[in-house]
Amino acid sequence: MESGLLITIIIIAAIIVIVPLYFFLRIYFQDAKQKQHSILRNYPVLGKIRYMMEKAGPEFRQYLFNNNNEGKPFNRREFEYVYKAAKYNDRMIGYGSERTFEEEGMYIVNKMFPMQREEMKIDQHPKINTRLYEIDNERLLSRKEHTESGVLDPFYLPDDDAIVLGRDTVRNPFKIKGLIGQSAMSFGSLGDHAITALSKGLGMAGGTWMNTGEGSLSPYHLKGDVDIIMQISSGLFGVRTVEREFSWELFKEKSEMEQIKAFELKLAQGAKQRGGHVEGDKVTEEIAEIRNVEPWQTINSPNRFDEFDDAQGLLEFLDRMRDVGGKPVGTKIVIGSEAEVEAFVVAMKETNIVPDFITVDGSEGGSGATYYELAESVGLPAFAALPLLDDMLKKYDLRNRTHIIASGKLLTPDKIVMALALGADMINVARGFMLSVGCIMAEVCHTNNCPVGVATTDPKLQKGLSIEEKKYRVCNYLVALRQGVFELAAVAGIDSPRKFTREHIVYKDRFHKVSKMASYSNIS
Repeated sequence: MESGLLITIIIIAAIIVIVPLYFFLRIYFQDAKQKQHSILRNYPVLGKIRYMMEKAGPEFRQYLFNNNNEGKPFNRREFEYVYKAAKYNDRMIGYGSERTFEEEGMYIVNKMFPMQREEMKIDQHPKINTRLYEIDNERLLSRKEHTESGVLDPFYLPDDDAIVLGRDTVRNPFKIKGLIGQSAMSFGSLGDHAITALSKGLGMAGGTWMNTGEGSLSPYHLKGDVDIIMQISSGLFGVRTVEREFSWELFKEKSEMEQIKAFELKLAQGAKQRGGHVEGDKVTEEIAEIRNVEPWQTINSPNRFDEFDDAQGLLEFLDRMRDVGGKPVGTKIVIGSEAEVEAFVVAMKETNIVPDFITVDGSEGGSGATYYELAESVGLPAFAALPLLDDMLKKYDLRNRTHIIASGKLLTPDKIVMALALGADMINVARGFMLSVGCIMAEVCHTNNCPVGVATTDPKLQKGLSIEEKKYRVCNYLVALRQGVFELAAVAGIDSPRKFTREHIVYKDRFHKVSKMASYSNIS
Protein backbone atom coordinates (compact mmCIF):
# COMPACT_ATOMS: atom_id res chain seq x y z
CA MET A 1 0.00 0.00 0.00
CA GLU A 2 2.75 2.41 1.03
CA SER A 3 5.01 1.36 -1.87
CA GLY A 4 2.17 1.95 -4.34
CA LEU A 5 1.59 5.41 -2.91
CA LEU A 6 5.31 6.14 -3.10
CA ILE A 7 5.45 5.07 -6.75
CA THR A 8 2.47 7.30 -7.55
CA ILE A 9 4.14 10.27 -5.87
CA ILE A 10 7.37 9.64 -7.79
CA ILE A 11 5.50 9.42 -11.09
CA ILE A 12 3.61 12.66 -10.39
CA ALA A 13 6.82 14.41 -9.35
CA ALA A 14 8.58 13.16 -12.49
CA ILE A 15 5.76 14.49 -14.65
CA ILE A 16 5.90 17.86 -12.89
CA VAL A 17 9.64 18.10 -13.54
CA ILE A 18 10.09 16.31 -16.85
CA VAL A 19 7.19 17.78 -18.85
CA PRO A 20 8.16 21.43 -18.28
CA LEU A 21 11.82 20.54 -18.81
CA TYR A 22 10.95 18.87 -22.11
CA PHE A 23 9.09 21.94 -23.37
CA PHE A 24 11.83 24.24 -22.04
CA LEU A 25 14.53 22.34 -23.94
CA ARG A 26 12.39 22.07 -27.07
CA ILE A 27 11.75 25.80 -27.12
CA TYR A 28 15.40 26.51 -26.39
CA PHE A 29 16.90 24.44 -29.20
CA GLN A 30 14.12 25.20 -31.70
CA ASP A 31 14.45 28.95 -31.31
CA ALA A 32 18.24 28.92 -30.96
CA LYS A 33 18.53 27.37 -34.42
CA GLN A 34 16.03 29.56 -36.30
CA LYS A 35 17.32 32.63 -38.18
CA GLN A 36 14.24 34.83 -38.49
CA HIS A 37 14.21 36.48 -35.05
CA SER A 38 17.41 37.76 -33.49
CA ILE A 39 16.07 37.99 -29.95
CA LEU A 40 14.84 34.38 -30.03
CA ARG A 41 18.17 33.20 -31.39
CA ASN A 42 20.13 34.88 -28.61
CA TYR A 43 17.62 34.44 -25.76
CA PRO A 44 15.27 31.57 -26.72
CA VAL A 45 13.21 31.36 -23.54
CA LEU A 46 13.16 35.01 -22.47
CA GLY A 47 12.51 36.01 -26.06
CA LYS A 48 9.49 33.70 -26.20
CA ILE A 49 8.12 35.31 -23.03
CA ARG A 50 8.65 38.74 -24.59
CA TYR A 51 6.66 37.82 -27.68
CA MET A 52 3.88 36.34 -25.55
CA MET A 53 3.64 39.58 -23.55
CA GLU A 54 3.69 41.61 -26.77
CA LYS A 55 0.85 39.52 -28.19
CA ALA A 56 -1.25 40.02 -25.06
CA GLY A 57 -0.27 43.69 -24.77
CA PRO A 58 -3.51 45.21 -26.13
CA GLU A 59 -5.61 43.18 -23.68
CA PHE A 60 -3.34 44.08 -20.73
CA ARG A 61 -3.49 47.77 -21.60
CA GLN A 62 -7.25 47.76 -22.09
CA TYR A 63 -8.14 46.01 -18.84
CA LEU A 64 -5.21 46.63 -16.48
CA PHE A 65 -3.10 49.63 -17.38
CA ASN A 66 -5.16 52.27 -19.23
CA ASN A 67 -7.20 54.59 -17.02
CA ASN A 68 -10.83 55.34 -17.86
CA ASN A 69 -9.92 58.26 -20.13
CA GLU A 70 -7.23 56.42 -22.05
CA GLY A 71 -7.48 53.81 -24.77
CA LYS A 72 -8.13 54.16 -28.49
CA PRO A 73 -10.23 54.30 -30.55
CA PHE A 74 -12.61 54.55 -27.59
CA ASN A 75 -11.74 54.95 -23.94
CA ARG A 76 -13.13 52.92 -21.08
CA ARG A 77 -15.84 55.45 -20.22
CA GLU A 78 -17.25 55.38 -23.76
CA PHE A 79 -16.95 51.59 -23.91
CA GLU A 80 -18.85 51.20 -20.62
CA TYR A 81 -21.50 53.73 -21.69
CA VAL A 82 -22.48 51.59 -24.67
CA TYR A 83 -22.53 48.38 -22.65
CA LYS A 84 -24.66 49.87 -19.85
CA ALA A 85 -27.05 51.50 -22.28
CA ALA A 86 -27.38 48.28 -24.27
CA LYS A 87 -27.88 45.93 -21.33
CA TYR A 88 -29.76 48.11 -18.85
CA ASN A 89 -30.91 51.14 -20.88
CA ASP A 90 -28.97 53.02 -18.21
CA ARG A 91 -26.99 56.26 -18.61
CA MET A 92 -26.29 56.98 -14.94
CA ILE A 93 -22.86 57.47 -13.35
CA GLY A 94 -21.86 58.15 -9.78
CA TYR A 95 -19.69 60.73 -8.01
CA GLY A 96 -18.77 62.85 -11.02
CA SER A 97 -17.12 63.13 -14.39
CA GLU A 98 -13.64 61.80 -15.14
CA ARG A 99 -13.15 64.21 -18.02
CA THR A 100 -9.91 66.21 -17.86
CA PHE A 101 -11.44 69.68 -17.72
CA GLU A 102 -8.05 71.40 -17.84
CA GLU A 103 -7.66 70.33 -21.49
CA GLU A 104 -9.19 72.10 -24.47
CA GLY A 105 -12.53 70.94 -25.80
CA MET A 106 -16.12 71.75 -26.72
CA TYR A 107 -18.93 72.20 -24.22
CA ILE A 108 -22.70 72.32 -24.60
CA VAL A 109 -24.24 75.62 -23.49
CA ASN A 110 -26.87 75.09 -20.81
CA LYS A 111 -29.69 77.50 -19.98
CA MET A 112 -30.52 78.74 -16.51
CA PHE A 113 -34.13 77.82 -17.16
CA PRO A 114 -34.27 74.51 -19.09
CA MET A 115 -37.30 73.14 -20.87
CA GLN A 116 -39.67 70.96 -18.87
CA ARG A 117 -40.18 67.42 -20.14
CA GLU A 118 -43.80 68.14 -21.03
CA GLU A 119 -42.66 71.11 -23.15
CA MET A 120 -40.50 68.93 -25.39
CA LYS A 121 -41.65 67.95 -28.88
CA ILE A 122 -41.50 64.15 -28.50
CA ASP A 123 -43.65 61.34 -29.83
CA GLN A 124 -43.70 58.53 -27.25
CA HIS A 125 -45.95 56.10 -29.12
CA PRO A 126 -45.97 53.24 -29.71
CA LYS A 127 -44.04 51.93 -26.73
CA ILE A 128 -41.18 49.50 -27.29
CA ASN A 129 -41.26 46.02 -25.76
CA THR A 130 -37.76 44.84 -24.92
CA ARG A 131 -35.71 42.92 -22.39
CA LEU A 132 -33.43 44.54 -19.82
CA TYR A 133 -30.84 43.12 -17.49
CA GLU A 134 -31.28 43.25 -13.71
CA ILE A 135 -28.31 42.63 -11.38
CA ASP A 136 -29.06 40.14 -8.59
CA ASN A 137 -25.74 40.52 -6.83
CA GLU A 138 -22.30 41.79 -7.73
CA ARG A 139 -19.36 40.56 -5.68
CA LEU A 140 -15.65 40.35 -6.36
CA LEU A 141 -15.69 36.73 -7.50
CA SER A 142 -19.34 36.26 -8.42
CA ARG A 143 -21.86 38.17 -10.45
CA LYS A 144 -25.45 37.16 -11.08
CA GLU A 145 -27.96 38.91 -13.29
CA HIS A 146 -31.04 38.05 -15.26
CA THR A 147 -33.19 39.62 -17.96
CA GLU A 148 -36.72 40.85 -17.52
CA SER A 149 -39.34 42.16 -19.90
CA GLY A 150 -39.31 45.93 -20.14
CA VAL A 151 -41.20 48.73 -21.87
CA LEU A 152 -39.37 51.79 -23.20
CA ASP A 153 -40.50 55.18 -24.41
CA PRO A 154 -39.27 55.42 -28.02
CA PHE A 155 -38.29 59.12 -28.12
CA TYR A 156 -39.40 59.70 -31.70
CA LEU A 157 -39.66 63.03 -33.45
CA PRO A 158 -43.32 64.02 -33.89
CA ASP A 159 -44.72 63.79 -37.41
CA ASP A 160 -44.53 67.54 -38.04
CA ASP A 161 -40.86 67.53 -36.99
CA ALA A 162 -39.81 64.35 -38.80
CA ILE A 163 -37.06 64.41 -41.42
CA VAL A 164 -38.15 63.67 -44.99
CA LEU A 165 -35.50 62.75 -47.55
CA GLY A 166 -36.48 63.48 -51.15
CA ARG A 167 -39.61 65.44 -50.25
CA ASP A 168 -39.49 67.49 -53.49
CA THR A 169 -37.34 65.29 -55.72
CA VAL A 170 -38.69 61.72 -55.83
CA ARG A 171 -41.91 59.75 -56.08
CA ASN A 172 -41.28 57.90 -52.82
CA PRO A 173 -39.77 60.16 -50.12
CA PHE A 174 -38.26 58.61 -46.98
CA LYS A 175 -39.75 59.82 -43.68
CA ILE A 176 -37.55 59.39 -40.59
CA LYS A 177 -38.72 59.90 -37.00
CA GLY A 178 -35.35 59.40 -35.35
CA LEU A 179 -32.12 61.34 -35.84
CA ILE A 180 -29.81 58.35 -35.34
CA GLY A 181 -29.26 55.33 -37.56
CA GLN A 182 -26.77 52.60 -38.30
CA SER A 183 -23.83 53.58 -40.45
CA ALA A 184 -22.61 51.45 -43.34
CA MET A 185 -21.53 47.95 -42.27
CA SER A 186 -21.36 45.27 -44.92
CA PHE A 187 -22.25 41.61 -44.74
CA GLY A 188 -18.79 40.19 -45.21
CA SER A 189 -17.11 42.71 -42.98
CA LEU A 190 -19.60 41.60 -40.29
CA GLY A 191 -21.00 38.08 -40.08
CA ASP A 192 -24.61 37.08 -40.62
CA HIS A 193 -25.27 36.76 -36.86
CA ALA A 194 -24.22 40.37 -36.22
CA ILE A 195 -26.09 41.76 -39.24
CA THR A 196 -29.26 39.86 -38.24
CA ALA A 197 -29.09 41.04 -34.61
CA LEU A 198 -28.60 44.63 -35.78
CA SER A 199 -31.49 44.40 -38.24
CA LYS A 200 -33.89 42.98 -35.65
CA GLY A 201 -32.82 45.36 -32.89
CA LEU A 202 -33.08 48.45 -35.08
CA GLY A 203 -36.46 47.27 -36.30
CA MET A 204 -37.68 46.95 -32.71
CA ALA A 205 -36.50 50.50 -31.88
CA GLY A 206 -38.17 51.94 -35.00
CA GLY A 207 -37.77 55.41 -36.45
CA THR A 208 -34.32 54.61 -37.78
CA TRP A 209 -32.42 53.16 -40.73
CA MET A 210 -29.81 50.53 -41.51
CA ASN A 211 -27.11 51.22 -44.10
CA THR A 212 -26.06 48.06 -45.91
CA GLY A 213 -22.47 49.13 -46.51
CA GLU A 214 -20.89 48.63 -49.90
CA GLY A 215 -21.25 44.83 -49.73
CA SER A 216 -24.81 45.14 -51.06
CA LEU A 217 -28.12 43.98 -49.64
CA SER A 218 -28.05 40.57 -47.96
CA PRO A 219 -30.95 38.44 -46.63
CA TYR A 220 -29.74 39.25 -43.12
CA HIS A 221 -30.28 43.00 -43.53
CA LEU A 222 -33.93 42.17 -44.19
CA LYS A 223 -34.47 39.98 -41.11
CA GLY A 224 -35.81 42.84 -39.00
CA ASP A 225 -38.57 45.34 -39.73
CA VAL A 226 -36.11 48.16 -40.39
CA ASP A 227 -35.82 50.70 -43.19
CA ILE A 228 -32.79 50.21 -45.43
CA ILE A 229 -30.42 52.65 -47.09
CA MET A 230 -28.58 50.63 -49.71
CA GLN A 231 -25.05 51.81 -50.30
CA ILE A 232 -23.46 51.53 -53.73
CA SER A 233 -19.71 51.85 -53.99
CA SER A 234 -17.20 51.85 -56.83
CA GLY A 235 -17.35 48.03 -56.71
CA LEU A 236 -21.04 48.25 -57.71
CA PHE A 237 -21.86 45.17 -55.61
CA GLY A 238 -25.48 44.13 -56.02
CA VAL A 239 -26.07 46.32 -59.08
CA ARG A 240 -23.37 45.26 -61.51
CA THR A 241 -23.28 43.16 -64.64
CA VAL A 242 -20.97 40.23 -65.35
CA GLU A 243 -18.77 42.77 -67.15
CA ARG A 244 -18.65 44.79 -63.88
CA GLU A 245 -20.64 47.69 -65.26
CA PHE A 246 -23.54 49.42 -63.52
CA SER A 247 -26.80 47.58 -64.22
CA TRP A 248 -29.84 49.86 -64.36
CA GLU A 249 -32.03 46.76 -64.48
CA LEU A 250 -30.64 45.37 -61.21
CA PHE A 251 -30.81 48.83 -59.64
CA LYS A 252 -34.48 49.14 -60.56
CA GLU A 253 -35.15 45.72 -59.02
CA LYS A 254 -33.59 46.91 -55.77
CA SER A 255 -35.49 50.21 -55.85
CA GLU A 256 -38.79 48.31 -56.10
CA MET A 257 -38.16 46.56 -52.78
CA GLU A 258 -40.40 48.05 -50.10
CA GLN A 259 -37.79 47.84 -47.33
CA ILE A 260 -35.19 49.82 -49.30
CA LYS A 261 -36.01 53.49 -48.73
CA ALA A 262 -32.96 55.27 -50.19
CA PHE A 263 -29.60 54.79 -51.89
CA GLU A 264 -26.17 56.15 -51.04
CA LEU A 265 -23.31 56.54 -53.53
CA LYS A 266 -20.12 56.04 -51.53
CA LEU A 267 -17.15 58.01 -52.78
CA ALA A 268 -15.15 57.51 -49.59
CA GLN A 269 -15.28 56.75 -45.89
CA GLY A 270 -13.20 58.11 -43.03
CA ALA A 271 -10.77 55.24 -42.64
CA LYS A 272 -10.30 54.60 -46.35
CA GLN A 273 -10.78 57.36 -48.88
CA ARG A 274 -10.86 54.91 -51.78
CA GLY A 275 -12.61 51.65 -52.63
CA GLY A 276 -13.30 49.03 -49.97
CA HIS A 277 -11.18 46.03 -49.00
CA VAL A 278 -12.15 42.57 -47.73
CA GLU A 279 -9.64 39.80 -47.05
CA GLY A 280 -10.18 36.59 -49.02
CA ASP A 281 -10.78 34.33 -46.02
CA LYS A 282 -13.92 36.36 -45.21
CA VAL A 283 -15.37 36.01 -48.72
CA THR A 284 -17.56 32.94 -48.37
CA GLU A 285 -19.50 31.50 -51.29
CA GLU A 286 -22.65 33.23 -50.07
CA ILE A 287 -20.93 36.62 -49.89
CA ALA A 288 -19.33 36.06 -53.28
CA GLU A 289 -22.75 35.33 -54.80
CA ILE A 290 -24.27 38.49 -53.30
CA ARG A 291 -21.38 40.62 -54.57
CA ASN A 292 -20.92 38.72 -57.86
CA VAL A 293 -17.22 38.02 -57.18
CA GLU A 294 -15.02 34.95 -56.80
CA PRO A 295 -15.23 33.20 -53.38
CA TRP A 296 -12.20 33.18 -51.08
CA GLN A 297 -10.47 35.91 -53.10
CA THR A 298 -9.48 39.26 -51.58
CA ILE A 299 -11.74 42.08 -52.78
CA ASN A 300 -10.34 45.52 -53.58
CA SER A 301 -12.91 47.89 -55.03
CA PRO A 302 -11.67 50.45 -57.57
CA ASN A 303 -10.47 53.73 -56.08
CA ARG A 304 -13.39 55.55 -57.69
CA PHE A 305 -16.40 54.98 -59.93
CA ASP A 306 -15.80 54.41 -63.63
CA GLU A 307 -19.20 55.97 -64.38
CA PHE A 308 -18.07 59.52 -63.52
CA ASP A 309 -14.90 61.37 -62.58
CA ASP A 310 -16.04 64.84 -61.52
CA ALA A 311 -18.76 66.53 -59.45
CA GLN A 312 -21.02 67.25 -62.43
CA GLY A 313 -20.83 63.63 -63.57
CA LEU A 314 -21.64 62.42 -60.06
CA LEU A 315 -24.68 64.67 -59.81
CA GLU A 316 -26.01 63.70 -63.23
CA PHE A 317 -25.61 60.01 -62.40
CA LEU A 318 -27.33 60.57 -59.03
CA ASP A 319 -30.21 62.40 -60.68
CA ARG A 320 -30.76 59.57 -63.16
CA MET A 321 -30.85 57.11 -60.23
CA ARG A 322 -33.60 59.18 -58.62
CA ASP A 323 -35.55 59.22 -61.87
CA VAL A 324 -35.22 55.47 -62.47
CA GLY A 325 -35.62 54.33 -58.88
CA GLY A 326 -38.08 56.93 -57.60
CA LYS A 327 -36.38 57.00 -54.21
CA PRO A 328 -33.97 59.42 -52.47
CA VAL A 329 -30.29 59.24 -53.42
CA GLY A 330 -27.41 60.74 -51.47
CA THR A 331 -23.67 60.53 -51.46
CA LYS A 332 -21.01 59.73 -48.85
CA ILE A 333 -17.82 61.77 -48.81
CA VAL A 334 -14.74 62.54 -46.75
CA ILE A 335 -13.87 66.23 -46.84
CA GLY A 336 -10.25 67.09 -47.53
CA SER A 337 -10.29 70.77 -48.44
CA GLU A 338 -12.47 73.86 -48.75
CA ALA A 339 -11.71 74.06 -52.48
CA GLU A 340 -13.13 70.60 -53.23
CA VAL A 341 -16.24 71.25 -51.17
CA GLU A 342 -16.85 74.51 -52.96
CA ALA A 343 -16.38 72.87 -56.36
CA PHE A 344 -18.94 70.22 -55.34
CA VAL A 345 -21.48 72.81 -54.16
CA VAL A 346 -20.90 75.04 -57.19
CA ALA A 347 -21.65 72.03 -59.42
CA MET A 348 -24.93 71.59 -57.54
CA LYS A 349 -25.80 75.23 -58.14
CA GLU A 350 -24.92 75.12 -61.84
CA THR A 351 -26.71 71.85 -62.60
CA ASN A 352 -29.58 72.50 -60.18
CA ILE A 353 -29.08 68.92 -58.96
CA VAL A 354 -28.76 68.57 -55.19
CA PRO A 355 -28.34 65.20 -53.41
CA ASP A 356 -31.16 64.31 -51.04
CA PHE A 357 -28.53 63.84 -48.35
CA ILE A 358 -24.77 64.12 -47.98
CA THR A 359 -23.06 61.80 -45.51
CA VAL A 360 -19.90 63.35 -44.11
CA ASP A 361 -17.60 60.76 -42.59
CA GLY A 362 -14.81 62.12 -40.43
CA SER A 363 -11.26 60.85 -40.78
CA GLU A 364 -11.64 59.29 -37.33
CA GLY A 365 -14.23 56.88 -38.72
CA GLY A 366 -13.64 53.14 -38.53
CA SER A 367 -13.43 50.27 -40.98
CA GLY A 368 -13.25 46.51 -40.97
CA ALA A 369 -10.03 46.67 -42.98
CA THR A 370 -7.90 49.54 -44.23
CA TYR A 371 -4.32 50.65 -44.63
CA TYR A 372 -2.46 52.43 -41.82
CA GLU A 373 -1.60 55.56 -43.79
CA LEU A 374 -5.22 56.10 -44.87
CA ALA A 375 -6.67 55.75 -41.38
CA GLU A 376 -4.05 57.93 -39.69
CA SER A 377 -3.58 61.02 -41.82
CA VAL A 378 -6.07 61.49 -44.66
CA GLY A 379 -9.16 63.71 -44.59
CA LEU A 380 -10.61 66.05 -41.96
CA PRO A 381 -12.21 64.95 -38.67
CA ALA A 382 -15.99 65.22 -38.48
CA PHE A 383 -16.10 68.32 -36.26
CA ALA A 384 -13.90 70.21 -38.75
CA ALA A 385 -15.66 68.93 -41.88
CA LEU A 386 -19.27 69.52 -40.81
CA PRO A 387 -19.23 73.33 -40.48
CA LEU A 388 -17.25 73.59 -43.71
CA LEU A 389 -19.97 71.83 -45.73
CA ASP A 390 -22.77 73.51 -43.77
CA ASP A 391 -21.35 76.99 -44.44
CA MET A 392 -20.68 76.29 -48.11
CA LEU A 393 -24.23 75.09 -48.72
CA LYS A 394 -25.53 78.23 -47.01
CA LYS A 395 -23.20 80.42 -49.08
CA TYR A 396 -24.79 79.13 -52.28
CA ASP A 397 -28.33 79.07 -50.83
CA LEU A 398 -28.67 75.28 -51.04
CA ARG A 399 -28.75 74.30 -47.38
CA ASN A 400 -32.52 73.82 -47.24
CA ARG A 401 -32.47 71.45 -50.24
CA THR A 402 -30.45 68.65 -48.66
CA HIS A 403 -29.69 66.97 -45.35
CA ILE A 404 -26.29 66.32 -43.78
CA ILE A 405 -25.60 63.00 -42.06
CA ALA A 406 -22.54 62.96 -39.80
CA SER A 407 -20.43 59.99 -38.75
CA GLY A 408 -17.12 59.43 -36.99
CA LYS A 409 -16.90 58.18 -33.37
CA LEU A 410 -20.31 59.65 -32.45
CA LEU A 411 -21.44 56.95 -30.04
CA THR A 412 -22.59 59.00 -27.02
CA PRO A 413 -25.38 61.64 -26.79
CA ASP A 414 -23.02 64.54 -26.08
CA LYS A 415 -20.91 63.87 -29.20
CA ILE A 416 -24.09 63.48 -31.24
CA VAL A 417 -25.38 66.84 -30.02
CA MET A 418 -22.09 68.53 -30.90
CA ALA A 419 -22.32 67.14 -34.43
CA LEU A 420 -25.92 68.38 -34.73
CA ALA A 421 -24.87 71.82 -33.52
CA LEU A 422 -22.04 71.98 -36.06
CA GLY A 423 -24.36 71.39 -38.99
CA ALA A 424 -25.55 67.79 -39.10
CA ASP A 425 -29.24 66.90 -39.44
CA MET A 426 -28.82 63.18 -38.75
CA ILE A 427 -26.23 60.87 -37.25
CA ASN A 428 -24.70 57.58 -38.37
CA VAL A 429 -23.26 55.21 -35.76
CA ALA A 430 -21.27 52.09 -36.64
CA ARG A 431 -18.85 50.98 -33.93
CA GLY A 432 -21.31 51.89 -31.17
CA PHE A 433 -23.71 49.32 -32.60
CA MET A 434 -20.85 46.84 -32.95
CA LEU A 435 -20.16 47.27 -29.23
CA SER A 436 -23.86 46.75 -28.49
CA VAL A 437 -23.73 43.28 -30.09
CA GLY A 438 -20.63 42.27 -28.15
CA CYS A 439 -17.54 43.82 -29.78
CA ILE A 440 -14.64 44.07 -27.30
CA MET A 441 -12.37 46.21 -29.52
CA ALA A 442 -9.96 43.34 -30.17
CA GLU A 443 -8.95 45.19 -33.38
CA VAL A 444 -8.70 42.03 -35.47
CA CYS A 445 -11.66 42.80 -37.77
CA HIS A 446 -9.53 42.29 -40.88
CA THR A 447 -8.31 38.80 -39.88
CA ASN A 448 -11.65 36.94 -39.67
CA ASN A 449 -10.68 35.97 -36.10
CA CYS A 450 -13.06 38.22 -34.15
CA PRO A 451 -13.24 36.44 -30.75
CA VAL A 452 -16.86 37.44 -30.11
CA GLY A 453 -18.28 36.56 -33.53
CA VAL A 454 -19.04 40.11 -34.72
CA ALA A 455 -16.54 40.94 -37.49
CA THR A 456 -16.10 37.41 -38.78
CA THR A 457 -17.75 35.01 -41.20
CA ASP A 458 -16.33 31.97 -39.38
CA PRO A 459 -19.34 29.84 -38.30
CA LYS A 460 -17.54 28.55 -35.20
CA LEU A 461 -16.77 32.04 -33.91
CA GLN A 462 -20.25 33.31 -34.78
CA LYS A 463 -21.80 30.70 -32.48
CA GLY A 464 -20.83 32.92 -29.55
CA LEU A 465 -23.16 35.69 -30.75
CA SER A 466 -26.76 35.03 -29.73
CA ILE A 467 -29.04 36.90 -32.10
CA GLU A 468 -32.08 36.64 -29.84
CA GLU A 469 -30.16 38.18 -26.93
CA LYS A 470 -28.14 40.83 -28.77
CA LYS A 471 -31.09 42.26 -30.70
CA TYR A 472 -32.45 43.69 -27.44
CA ARG A 473 -29.10 45.32 -26.68
CA VAL A 474 -29.12 47.06 -30.06
CA CYS A 475 -32.63 48.36 -29.41
CA ASN A 476 -31.86 49.51 -25.86
CA TYR A 477 -28.69 51.31 -26.90
CA LEU A 478 -30.40 53.25 -29.68
CA VAL A 479 -33.29 54.30 -27.44
CA ALA A 480 -30.81 55.42 -24.75
CA LEU A 481 -29.01 57.57 -27.34
CA ARG A 482 -32.25 59.21 -28.44
CA GLN A 483 -33.31 59.84 -24.87
CA GLY A 484 -29.94 61.38 -24.02
CA VAL A 485 -30.12 63.70 -27.03
CA PHE A 486 -33.60 64.92 -26.04
CA GLU A 487 -32.40 65.45 -22.44
CA LEU A 488 -29.53 67.62 -23.69
CA ALA A 489 -31.92 69.60 -25.88
CA ALA A 490 -34.05 70.36 -22.82
CA VAL A 491 -30.99 71.48 -20.85
CA ALA A 492 -30.00 73.72 -23.78
CA GLY A 493 -33.42 75.36 -23.65
CA ILE A 494 -34.84 74.04 -26.93
CA ASP A 495 -37.85 71.78 -27.40
CA SER A 496 -36.32 69.59 -30.12
CA PRO A 497 -32.81 68.35 -30.96
CA ARG A 498 -33.51 69.51 -34.51
CA LYS A 499 -33.01 73.08 -33.24
CA PHE A 500 -29.39 72.69 -32.17
CA THR A 501 -27.11 75.31 -33.75
CA ARG A 502 -23.59 76.57 -33.15
CA GLU A 503 -25.04 78.92 -30.53
CA HIS A 504 -25.43 75.86 -28.31
CA ILE A 505 -21.73 74.96 -28.07
CA VAL A 506 -18.57 76.81 -27.06
CA TYR A 507 -14.90 75.94 -27.28
CA LYS A 508 -12.60 76.26 -24.24
CA ASP A 509 -8.86 76.25 -24.82
CA ARG A 510 -6.22 75.02 -22.37
CA PHE A 511 -5.85 78.55 -20.97
CA HIS A 512 -9.61 78.56 -20.19
CA LYS A 513 -10.45 81.14 -22.82
CA VAL A 514 -13.94 80.52 -24.19
CA SER A 515 -14.79 81.01 -27.88
CA LYS A 516 -18.30 81.11 -29.29
CA MET A 517 -18.86 78.59 -32.05
CA ALA A 518 -21.80 80.70 -33.31
CA SER A 519 -19.33 83.19 -34.82
CA TYR A 520 -17.07 80.45 -36.19
CA SER A 521 -16.85 79.82 -39.92
CA ASN A 522 -14.65 77.28 -41.62
CA ILE A 523 -14.74 79.16 -44.91
CA SER A 524 -11.88 81.54 -45.58
